[in-house]
Amino acid sequence: MLNRISLRQMEYFVATAKHGSIAAASAQIHISSPSISAAIAHIEIELGVQLFVRHPSKGLGLTATGTLVLRQCEEVLETSSRLYDIASDSSNAIQGALRVGSFQSLTAMIAPEVIFGFARAFEKVDVQMLEGDQEVLMSKLHALEIDLAITYDLHLGDDIHFERLATLPPYVLVSELHPLAEQSAVTLEELAPQPFVLLDLPMSRDYFTSLFSQAGVTPNIVARSRSEEVVRSMVANGFGYAIFNVRPKSNMSLDGKRLVRVRLAGSNRPMLLGLATYKSMKASRLTSVFMERCRAYISDQYIPGMSAASFYDPRMLSS
Repeated sequence: MLNRISLRQMEYFVATAKHGSIAAASAQIHISSPSISAAIAHIEIELGVQLFVRHPSKGLGLTATGTLVLRQCEEVLETSSRLYDIASDSSNAIQGALRVGSFQSLTAMIAPEVIFGFARAFEKVDVQMLEGDQEVLMSKLHALEIDLAITYDLHLGDDIHFERLATLPPYVLVSELHPLAEQSAVTLEELAPQPFVLLDLPMSRDYFTSLFSQAGVTPNIVARSRSEEVVRSMVANGFGYAIFNVRPKSNMSLDGKRLVRVRLAGSNRPMLLGLATYKSMKASRLTSVFMERCRAYISDQYIPGMSAASFYDPRMLSS
């Protein structure tokens, strides 16, 4: 169950049950109503049950099955919380410096909730975050300058252990005025002659161009940048399309222009998002506890700041 329903989704469901409405839960836990609705819908679909019934004058009421599910979710959340309490209250309290590497295009979404949220939960922990591309992160792992990295499965050596947390399939990003914006899906063969704006990060660029190589075509690269936001702005202003794996909830570029996501047709290798550690470096207790937090907060169903691949409308960036 925990593999397919995240702790965060359970928290949203429990809050809604306690407060009697999605709006009330949203106000109490400071999470948007659409995010709470999506979490409840996912649990209902995953379990094949109806959790709530809507009463015109009384708001939401739990079904009989919903009441049973609520009890189980509360038990799971209590057990999860107890794990942190046990760790914090033990003679070997959770404290010290934690050095976390973060793939730069993920950091804006992952860092607040997962990385610095951990520091807020454990006041004696000094979290030190290093951002970088895959080349930088692998170098820092080998030099023992970071304890682990939240990153992709790009060019990992035999001395790196990688644990998958979520799968991120590639998609095509275009401006709202681009001819492809009206299509539900597009092939690499259709994309090849079109102007391509490349996210030009070490190893990432190889991944994106390999998608075309596997299809037997060559992309028409007209511009490139190491910054995801620069690429998004170039696309929004009509310079071409881009291919991404990360799925920000915002459907706007930084200069305020609307972007549209189009599904990339065919069997294309996804990027795997997960935890990278150096095999020769034994994980400390602090690192192990942080990795447990990552497993609880990052999954195919929920990634902070991102639309879930199984729930987004391929035409839109926000869910």
